[in-house]
Amino acid sequence: MSSYHQLTQEERYRITAMRMCGCSRAEIGRQLQRHPSTIGRELRRNRTTHDAEYRAEKAHSYATARRRRCRRGTHFSAADMAQVARLVRRRYSPEQIVGAWKVSGGLRISHETIYRQIRWDKRAGGDLWRYTRILSKFGRKRYRSHDSRGVLPGKRPIGARPAEVELRQRIGHWEGDTVMGSDMHHCVLTLVERKTGYAIVKKLKARTMHEVTHAASRAIRSHCRHFKTITFDNGTEFHDYARLEQRFPAKVYFATPYHSWEHGSNENFNGLLRQYLPKGTCMSSVTQARCDQIADDLNHRPRKRHGFKTPAALYHRI
Repeated sequence: MSSYHQLTQEERYRITAMRMCGCSRAEIGRQLQRHPSTIGRELRRNRTTHDAEYRAEKAHSYATARRRRCRRGTHFSAADMAQVARLVRRRYSPEQIVGAWKVSGGLRISHETIYRQIRWDKRAGGDLWRYTRILSKFGRKRYRSHDSRGVLPGKRPIGARPAEVELRQRIGHWEGDTVMGSDMHHCVLTLVERKTGYAIVKKLKARTMHEVTHAASRAIRSHCRHFKTITFDNGTEFHDYARLEQRFPAKVYFATPYHSWEHGSNENFNGLLRQYLPKGTCMSSVTQARCDQIADDLNHRPRKRHGFKTPAALYHRI
């Protein structure tokens, strides 16, 4: 068995999700390939102080702060930076620098630290970034080269979805998209269950991968038993989908670009949402409470395709 390493943020999200699904500590340990005592210690040490509940975001911040307080590592000095600069100019990658130093017993730092220093050097007007294979690519567009902006290799296409998703016979298959405000910054994330039309609306401060992943994680944790698949639009804000798949037992698919009818349930719901948040509305003042109210109103509105039953009644099997 490999040596112990500390729990990651993704593992803490999975612990939260499995706890909400009623899994025991032993079962969580088996799923994460961790000893049950590790799970027990995590739940005991990093639960929230005011209500004794375990939440991944808070738990990770507690653990990070504890490590920061007890850190005894060395600082990245000017002499260290000079060594890094010398090797970077020899076309060494940060990973190669760290690996070479590890073998020779040199400075013990991570490649992420070196990348941060190279970015800092670039902002200060330095040229180290030009010697790297990764950072040097940004901002350059060569003649007749393929434009890869907004393209994420390896995305699971909508054609790979199980047949039952198309048939709308089971609850658990969702569609997701973002709806922008007039300032092109504040927006909302909408998730719609295909069979029932039940919807979740989450406020976003910005249309970014971090905001979308955080909001989608909160939504899935609240309905974890009812999420089997999610079909997203092709916006770059959904490119962190792998993190969702690591945290929750749900697979993510992507609609074909410019084929809005492939996620028609979500498109239809977004049209209903515009009755409450018309085009041209600035969403900076829209709160999560307001989003919850709008979703509740629409989830309790009778739908013709359901024989005028409500999405909430079908989703909750009332």
